[in-house]
Amino acid sequence: MAKAEKVAAVAEISERFKNSTATVVTEYRGLSVAGLTELRRALGAGSSYSVAKNTLVKIAARDAGVEGLDELFSGPTAIAFITGEPVDAAKALKKFSKDNKALVIKGGYMDGRPLSVDEVDKIADLESREVLLAKLAGAMKGNLAKAAGLFNAPASQVARLAAALQEKKGAEGSESAPAES
Repeated sequence: MAKAEKVAAVAEISERFKNSTATVVTEYRGLSVAGLTELRRALGAGSSYSVAKNTLVKIAARDAGVEGLDELFSGPTAIAFITGEPVDAAKALKKFSKDNKALVIKGGYMDGRPLSVDEVDKIADLESREVLLAKLAGAMKGNLAKAAGLFNAPASQVARLAAALQEKKGAEGSESAPAES
């Protein structure tokens, strides 16, 4: 690779690090081209999966301000740059690595700090953003229904009390009326 090509490659990788919400570093030794294509499809539109030279990735990571990943850049390395939802991409990588033992998750980077393999697995075990928002909306709706019931309760109690008083008054009125002969 010529020096100009290396500089361009480093700049591109550095830009990907900067634009990503998270990254996951993997080893792909033994994966076929078809397998890599399948993995790229599984990751979806919010992620890109790139094979890169370790020395270039180290330089690009340093340029982007990403620290703590140097030990992960050994052997055949590929990186999932995630611009979308990290949970969805982590789920896709975890599922693919279970089905294809050739893919090994080495670690990752998110929120300004490196992630261990266990932390990437924990992220993959989380529910997606949409599911969590749906659960939150359901909980809020339930609490709003309870609040409406509480606000409505005094009015219905007053109505029942008025009806009971009217019944009592009507019963007292019929007792005190003189009997006709």
